[in-house]
Amino acid sequence: MKKIIAIIIVLLAIASLCACNEATPPVPESPPFIPESPPSLPVSGSPEVTDTAPAATTDPPASGTPATPAPAEFRFTMDNMPRIDGSTANIPLIGSVYSVLLGVPRAEADAMVSISGTDNAYNRLSNGDADLLLVYGPSPDTSTAGFDMAPIGRDGLVFLVNKLNPVDSLTPDQIVRIYSGEVTNWRAVGGENIAIRAFQRQYLSGSQTMMDALVMKGTPMADTEKEFVIAEMEGLVSVIASYNNAKSAIGYNVYYFVTRMVLDPNIKLLKVDGVTPTTESISDGTYPFVADFYVVIRTKEPAKSPARILFDWIQSADGQSLVASEGYSSIMR
Repeated sequence: MKKIIAIIIVLLAIASLCACNEATPPVPESPPFIPESPPSLPVSGSPEVTDTAPAATTDPPASGTPATPAPAEFRFTMDNMPRIDGSTANIPLIGSVYSVLLGVPRAEADAMVSISGTDNAYNRLSNGDADLLLVYGPSPDTSTAGFDMAPIGRDGLVFLVNKLNPVDSLTPDQIVRIYSGEVTNWRAVGGENIAIRAFQRQYLSGSQTMMDALVMKGTPMADTEKEFVIAEMEGLVSVIASYNNAKSAIGYNVYYFVTRMVLDPNIKLLKVDGVTPTTESISDGTYPFVADFYVVIRTKEPAKSPARILFDWIQSADGQSLVASEGYSSIMR
């Protein structure tokens, strides 16, 4: 009898255990650990006017289609869209124009952009290889005969040094003396007792044209070795940031490119006559080295051609709103 009772107890225990197992859901396996991507570094827009010359900063490029409306009287398509060429610093603006006028996402529009650079763009327009330019001013050797040009925005020529350089501001005269070869040591302009390595841009470039017209004004630039003449805009930023004797280096570039298209924490922008280059100081001309950029078409373009319609639209309130939305300095009309 005792054995039968013991067997019954065991069977009841087993039944109870099975019931518990059925009521308790299985514990899922833990997923494999996937490390999070490092957070993006914060970026900022135009530096505020402060007592210290700003390091180069940038705003993130627009990612969607801008809200600016396209011309109501004409529908742009892939078949009739003018072939746009221009300057390197106008690449974001060209992408934005494609996005608005064609109604395509910004990433798709940006992939359509192909530019040949400032002076090459003028030549391509003259030869019929482009229909419209969004471009900085040409060098004196490049003819604009037969073109209609209208200013649509403004940029400044800025001077870059490595962040290790203690100099924060130069006068226009000091810059001319540095680039003419008269001043060769930073100590002469308030810096340390080290030689100045003044990097230049190649002759047929928008920033070199600005340098000659706005800064040197007829004073010849000093001859220098080829290694100190930089062909690409981004290359100029890189060489100032990484030059192996960093405190010695100085170079120049356009403000929009340095602060919106390239971000390098190892450079800073110099004040000129104590004025910090910003979008606002370039727009109102407080910053001394300022020049307009343009929309350009051939004069013979008919009134109702897509190129002429785009030419007029980019100068309109909607077109100017688009220019401003990309972070360019406005022109004072």
